[in-house]
Amino acid sequence: MLKAALRQAHSSSVRPQPVPPLLQTLQRYLTALEPLLPPEELEHTRGIVQKFGCPGGLGENLQRELIKRAEHSHNWISDWWVQWAYLECRQPLAVHSNPAISLPKRDFTDWRGQLVFASKLIAGLLDFKAQVDSGRLGVEYMRGQPLCMELFPQLFSSCRIPGPKHDHVIHYGRPRRGPAHITVVRNYQFFQLDVYNSDGTPLTESQIHAQLLRIRSQSWKTDKQPMGILTSEHRHTWGQAYTRLLRDKINKESVRLIEKSIFTLCLDSPVMRISDEKYSSRMAAQILHGGGTFSNSGNRWFDKTLQFVVGEDGSWGLLYEHATAEGPPIATLLDHVLDYCKKPDRMRAPLIPLPMPKKLYFYINSEIKWDLEMAKQNLDILINDLDIKCFNFQRFGKDLVKQLKLSPNSFIQVAIQLAYYRVHSEVCAACDIASLRMFRGGRTDYIRSPTNQMLSFIRAFDDDAVSVSNGSVWGRRHSYSLMGQGIDRHLLGLKLQAIEEGLSVPRIFMDTAYGLATHWKLRTGQVPANTDSVMCFGPLVPDGYAVCYNPQQDHVHFSITAFNCCEETNAEKLALTLERSLHDLQELFQPTV
Repeated sequence: MLKAALRQAHSSSVRPQPVPPLLQTLQRYLTALEPLLPPEELEHTRGIVQKFGCPGGLGENLQRELIKRAEHSHNWISDWWVQWAYLECRQPLAVHSNPAISLPKRDFTDWRGQLVFASKLIAGLLDFKAQVDSGRLGVEYMRGQPLCMELFPQLFSSCRIPGPKHDHVIHYGRPRRGPAHITVVRNYQFFQLDVYNSDGTPLTESQIHAQLLRIRSQSWKTDKQPMGILTSEHRHTWGQAYTRLLRDKINKESVRLIEKSIFTLCLDSPVMRISDEKYSSRMAAQILHGGGTFSNSGNRWFDKTLQFVVGEDGSWGLLYEHATAEGPPIATLLDHVLDYCKKPDRMRAPLIPLPMPKKLYFYINSEIKWDLEMAKQNLDILINDLDIKCFNFQRFGKDLVKQLKLSPNSFIQVAIQLAYYRVHSEVCAACDIASLRMFRGGRTDYIRSPTNQMLSFIRAFDDDAVSVSNGSVWGRRHSYSLMGQGIDRHLLGLKLQAIEEGLSVPRIFMDTAYGLATHWKLRTGQVPANTDSVMCFGPLVPDGYAVCYNPQQDHVHFSITAFNCCEETNAEKLALTLERSLHDLQELFQPTV
């Protein structure tokens, strides 16, 4: 009761998300189009936008309905956004949707060290979950405002369920008597591991370690059928296979136990040794997709909200499903786990015999076997198509940028746009992520680039016509998205409101300019981490890139992905150009004599 009261009190202190003014959004939309469109096309679009926003017009009517929706809902856009961006998306979760975080290598190189660290990792996660469940997790703040904490309980015992037209998320966690097990996967074999004693206390590290040894003894050989690879399929295909799979009672029980589990631990087999230069790229790929059907991809269940990966060589990381989880709560969880891993295990194991971990079995008929063969082929095609380049830029980090009285995020964004322009001789629609946790039930919005000032700066840069004082490109990037005044979620809401009312899609959204403005050739993301971690995910469009960066004091970690099927994009080339662009920007401020 007390816990529920505390959550209610905190929830009421977080503001509802506002619906931005219509004319403000339309004007900012036109401004965002200026660097992307030639003048004649921009004028054509301006006429369409003005008609949409005129007094008494369609835009005003839709806006009025959005305001009513905001008054009578927990959050006027978040449910729509999750449904539209994630649950209705039919692309595979592997690469296209689930972000991966590769964390600093641990100091072990064999299976013994792997299991010792995995035991501590599990104990740290259970410790964090106890804080969430008891209401002891401290409220987070940004700019003096309390942040919404609603996503934290959803991280555990939740799973995405495939469907033929759209997916849905099931959350099995309950304050009392929720699931008490995790899933452990090794050599493509799934195990149910109970992580609480009969009195409700979590297992100690030594107890967990003993159970992981038991799992290892039951999974010497690799299973012939990597069932987890089914979850990497196109969502429509997996939805059909899921229905066939669950017709069998044994399969249904096994799948349900995976879905209900608190989280999944993937104990990966060793991968082929490579040069130090390529190691970080290989490890990011292993966390992201498992390396393929002959590597560790069968050790994944991509629908699961939280999957922790621990390799025998000291590599480890996290893969999360995006419909339920966002970057900032994941960063909080990881900070807690990393702090926990620094502490010694002081808990003595109770002298109580523990039940043997339960191996989960699957009955595979000819239909399921065919589904598996297709899934294996398609995943290997997807993995071979993905180009990943991770690198550590060591010339400077965020400290130097701050000394120049600049925002590190803005500095890096300008460098990314400059690098893209140098490779492709154009700028493109690019999105960075703004968290909307200042609002109740808030998820994210986009921070758009380039701006007109950035375009002018980039064009002038290689003509030696640029100076430190050029425009406001060095100012802090637009913060209005953080304040709930971004344009992209608002425009999406107007479009979905029209569809919900049974109207034709408004002309503003059928205009080629809107298609161009939402064809995100650059998907960027800053990792909010205090460690040398590397985040990685696939591009949003076939001819695009995804660029993640983690600025530390004296260096910056980058990951860049592109698809090999597109002849115009090349992750290696963009990475080299980005390094040179960062050097050149430093020279602008600190010219060498």
